[in-house]
Amino acid sequence: MNGFLLTLYVIVSLLLIGVILLQPGSKGGGLGATFGGGGANSAFGARGAAPFLAKFTYWLAGIFMVVCLVIEVLIVRQNRSVLDRTSSKAPATKAAPAPVPVPAVPAPVDPAKK
Repeated sequence: MNGFLLTLYVIVSLLLIGVILLQPGSKGGGLGATFGGGGANSAFGARGAAPFLAKFTYWLAGIFMVVCLVIEVLIVRQNRSVLDRTSSKAPATKAAPAPVPVPAVPAPVDPAKK
């Protein structure tokens, strides 16, 4: 069930992104106009695809929110939480590594003492 819901969630989100990009903006453009969808030669008629895409966006947004809420309810019912996982599986504190011995450097030879 979780796999089906996650797959549906991804598909709906990708469709929602695509439909939003295809809608005409305030200047009448949009990604749909890039591919030659302008004016009366449009596949959706003289008014264009704006009403259809707007309704489709509403439906996809509703489905997106419902699927998101269902996934959240399933997560809560299974008592899963990201915070619980991180607190219960906290890594054990490690002791500080031993200091690396520094090689002894011979003292400089003073030529005046020779």
